[in-house]
Amino acid sequence: MENKNLTGIERELVLQYLIDGNVPVTVTPVKDTEDEKTKIQPLSSAVFPVALKAEHISVLKEGIILLKNPPQSVVGFEGRKVRVEFYFNRVGLFFITEMKTVKSGLALVIPQTIMRIEDAANRQKYDFSAVLYYSVDSNKDVNFTCVPADNVKLFSRPVWSSIKLEKQHEAKEYLEKFVEEAKKSKKAGNGLQLINICRYITEDQPLKMEAVQGRLKPFDILFVNHERIVLGYQKNDAVSLEKGAEYAVKMSFSLVETPAVTRDVYVTCAVENRYGSRDDSRICVDCVYTSLQEEDCRFLYEKATSSLFI
Repeated sequence: MENKNLTGIERELVLQYLIDGNVPVTVTPVKDTEDEKTKIQPLSSAVFPVALKAEHISVLKEGIILLKNPPQSVVGFEGRKVRVEFYFNRVGLFFITEMKTVKSGLALVIPQTIMRIEDAANRQKYDFSAVLYYSVDSNKDVNFTCVPADNVKLFSRPVWSSIKLEKQHEAKEYLEKFVEEAKKSKKAGNGLQLINICRYITEDQPLKMEAVQGRLKPFDILFVNHERIVLGYQKNDAVSLEKGAEYAVKMSFSLVETPAVTRDVYVTCAVENRYGSRDDSRICVDCVYTSLQEEDCRFLYEKATSSLFI
């Protein structure tokens, strides 16, 4: 396994890179503990990383980061241990230090230990997943992994209470807009999927540094039944699913009693509706099946109305 700590030479290269400037970083308070596995965790779920732009940062040759007119949210980190993350040649790096006060304001001392961000790709296993096949041209097809969105219960009736209370007012505004559009187009089925869509596009999106910058993330699966599958993704990803376009999808299910046994369902589907947040940072595509075997349709219907599978 590759050592996650940088060598002395690597650290010197990174330090010079930071000194040369134009390196945005994110800062997150962490638990004050010597347990490395714990200290990379935020103080609470309500604490999000704060982005510092290059104009907020000045790095001295002594390895000290001076903060210039930092956001008020960062000022509140004074005296705390923080995790500082940034990219170096597209590789995610971080270090733990203390937010200190100096004559000129706030400062971060770069420690001797700088570490690589752990690669979390493919760490989680799912009882249901999918692969979407995307045609680039007549001679090349690419595929994209689709995984259940965080904290979304697939194959169960979406409920409004799953949306955080503080987000329900905003979500209601989206829902009213989407329902009005659905009435005109008559292309949203019974509309149950709209609850999960409104939840997805109103969720907070904390900054998250990756082990490798710019790597394409899997699509999020927001809703599935015997008529449709709904996917979500961030607009800054390299792929866009367009309204009216048709795609092939392979769905894979694992049986509860015999997890080693899987069932694959192959469908083609078309994007019937496309929904986005106001800033268009999150996109949801509501895809209806254009081809589906009768036995697979029956299977998906039973799956959505029973607990045979996890």
